[in-house]
Amino acid sequence: MIARIWHGWTTAADAKTYEKLLRDEIFPAIATRNIAGYRGAELFIREDGEEVEFVTLLRFDSLEGIREFAGPDESKPVIYPKAEPLLTRMERSRHYRIAV
Repeated sequence: MIARIWHGWTTAADAKTYEKLLRDEIFPAIATRNIAGYRGAELFIREDGEEVEFVTLLRFDSLEGIREFAGPDESKPVIYPKAEPLLTRMERSRHYRIAV
């Protein structure tokens, strides 16, 4: 199994809005895509003063599923249009084999 991990940041003022968007729209939309080998998502949040860090972990059976989700550049972040204005910065996604 492969973990796709992505980091993005919002202002403290936008954090609740972004969290709600992830929970209520983005994660359910990913699930309805019926991507072969998609095994769910987790969300981690860290408040750091005026900035809030969001870490998403999406699980897939293989890199083929990740490519179906993200496209041929599998490290490119997949940002939904409603989310983009809430993000102050982001990193490219990284992929890890889940060992345990």
